[in-house]
Amino acid sequence: MPDVLIRNIDKKTLELLKEKAKANNRSLQEELKEIVEDYSGIKQNKAIDMVREIQMNYQKKGKLFPDSTEEIREDRER
Repeated sequence: MPDVLIRNIDKKTLELLKEKAKANNRSLQEELKEIVEDYSGIKQNKAIDMVREIQMNYQKKGKLFPDSTEEIREDRER
């Protein structure tokens, strides 16, 4: 896996990142990796892929998700 080097980080920023890592029971490297992955949307993309896979499995079994648009509109009008 490739590495990334970040230079010239403000000391206060680094200390805050270390505190955040400690609060999350992670190393600084693990915390930074988590932050970068969250920011890049990798986890979001994985979740979207998982939902699509579930939908395809339902469709293969002949199951469909009902259109709830009308129910949502009614609920908003309350």
